[in-house]
Amino acid sequence: MSMNWKLLEHKVLYQRYFRLDEYRLRHDRFDGGTHEVVREIFERGSAVAVLPYDAKRDRVVLIEQFRAGAIHFTDKPWLLELVAGIIEEGESLEQVARRETLEEAGCEVGELLLVHHYLVTPGGSTEACALYVANVDSDGLGGIHGLDEEHEDIKVHVVSRERALDMLDNGRIFNAAAVIGLQWLALNYQELQKRWS
Repeated sequence: MSMNWKLLEHKVLYQRYFRLDEYRLRHDRFDGGTHEVVREIFERGSAVAVLPYDAKRDRVVLIEQFRAGAIHFTDKPWLLELVAGIIEEGESLEQVARRETLEEAGCEVGELLLVHHYLVTPGGSTEACALYVANVDSDGLGGIHGLDEEHEDIKVHVVSRERALDMLDNGRIFNAAAVIGLQWLALNYQELQKRWS
């Protein structure tokens, strides 16, 4: 059965740092009818996330920063995350991965491998994320990083792969990109060690 949809109307409701759009759509239903809906959609832009992995030392580089969106979920909204950033006009996914890893973790990137490209919250946002694992040398990494003009205050942590997976299992890491990236690493680290060691 072929399913179709049609955009009936689109308008921008709000635009500052982020944008909120309203869509009026009609789409086919599984029972053969049609359905008209109005949805507000958060226009976030697409992002790139990077899991820096030092295969020689079997260590990952995580960043920690304050996240306002987490204040209703936890009383400690400083989250352990992967490096990530929004794609700017004219940038390739790999350019963003390299730029953000240097800005947020002070880390040069070797080979990049695409882990997955996924929709973050398609029920209410346009944001897509390209998730990479990056070959890095973690020796000497750490400290505070980020760009002042972006109000970033980022602490870099270099931890063993086992420790990162323990933090995931114990609920210390609970944002989507980090969960996906670390679970992928748990399944694939041996191949990366062969490739990059």
